[in-house]
Amino acid sequence: MAHSLATGLTAAYSRFKKAYPDYESTQALDEMRAAEYARLDLKGVVYLDYTGAGLYSDSQIRQHMELLRGDVFGNPHSINSASEAATLWVDRVRAYVLEFFNASPDEYVAIFTSNATAAIKLVGESYPFGPGDRYLLTFDNHNSVNGIREFARSKGAAVAYVPVIPPELRVDERSLRKQLDMSGGRNLFAYPAQSNLSGVQFSLEWIAEAQSRGWDVLLDCAAFAPTNGLDLGRWHPDFVVMSFYKLFGYPTGVGCLLARKSALAKLSRPWFAGGTITIASVQADDYHLAEGEAAFEEGTINYLSLPAVEFGLRHMASIGMETIHRRVSCLMSWLLGELRVLRHATGVPLVRIYGPTEMHMRGGNLALNFYDPDGKLVDHRRVEIRANQSRICLRTGCFCNPGASEIAHGLSKEQMAEAFKDDERMTLDQFLSVLEQKDGQSAGAVRVSLGLASNFADVYNFAQFARSLLDISAKEI
Repeated sequence: MAHSLATGLTAAYSRFKKAYPDYESTQALDEMRAAEYARLDLKGVVYLDYTGAGLYSDSQIRQHMELLRGDVFGNPHSINSASEAATLWVDRVRAYVLEFFNASPDEYVAIFTSNATAAIKLVGESYPFGPGDRYLLTFDNHNSVNGIREFARSKGAAVAYVPVIPPELRVDERSLRKQLDMSGGRNLFAYPAQSNLSGVQFSLEWIAEAQSRGWDVLLDCAAFAPTNGLDLGRWHPDFVVMSFYKLFGYPTGVGCLLARKSALAKLSRPWFAGGTITIASVQADDYHLAEGEAAFEEGTINYLSLPAVEFGLRHMASIGMETIHRRVSCLMSWLLGELRVLRHATGVPLVRIYGPTEMHMRGGNLALNFYDPDGKLVDHRRVEIRANQSRICLRTGCFCNPGASEIAHGLSKEQMAEAFKDDERMTLDQFLSVLEQKDGQSAGAVRVSLGLASNFADVYNFAQFARSLLDISAKEI
């Protein structure tokens, strides 16, 4: 059996290389995988959850451990030698983050946070919303971006959503421009560069288009930055958010808000904390905020982990973002082609893909659901159990992206309101069960995502896993 699988993989790989000749230019990534990510093949793991978390290389860990073992680092909020050693690294990493994204230090500052969500919250709680102001966002957004609407509404600002249109789940650009033309006083427009659900890549041209109409722009790059180059010398969003573990796996607990200085000056912090002030007084009942990034980095930043951010970014730079992007695009294109043609003996398609089925303006993650020979939806949680048995790491659920999920699954406003009609809190699993029992629908899906250590064997193994579900009833899976 193992021999036949290996033979099938070899033959498929040969056909793949002929169909995607550009893949040859990414062969250095196979050498890198063998040297830096050998644990994947040693453990027999097919890792397909890069949008959930990137993977760290062996050299990243070695470099970081050697640094920590070889020096003494103290809290940077001091001036002793150990603190100065930490401060030097913080400043060095801050400068390299700007360099990596080609962000001019005259235009941008890098603010370190615990993750992308914390970066988003910094903007949301500090943006000077008021009556007559507007917060605009796309249906396709992470929950953390959706959450800004609560800050906006609490301050009297209007909130509006731009819909996405199935089946490709792209934004209705006529509706977008209509909303952008309705700018009021202070206006914030937020959208993802790449959907964490469907893989759709939304136009970066919207940044300047919105700004020319009087909008500040928050760009969520958490799903985009791991496999696409972001050039802030070309594009100039006011706020950019990301989590570094999404890019290169380690360290967790460090994110970033890249903010234009002109936009940062508009923000008004609702409180102060240690590290954010130059002076505070109990008796005078007053305080002075620090300037620039210091006013937004609350408490002591994760200074021992920050050097690992530079090691990770330099690791990616040594590979080249274009190389990573090219490899992921080739692999995802092949996988989409394989999945599109899978049908049961009854003629019913095995999978339904949410979003684009071609690679134009789409990235390396895809969401899908499986259907049995009678067209009955297969519970995504059961698919995940089967995948685990095959040592395939993927993700299932709603991916913290309710708007895109609701549109993808054809759920109405009335159906969604059912989850909130009572005061009793409903869990996601309870809601999914109600949907399935009442309407035979789901709000969840299976997500497969690729990254810098992905290879052809990974996508081939998933395609074979999908084939193993052909002609099996939903009850048997």
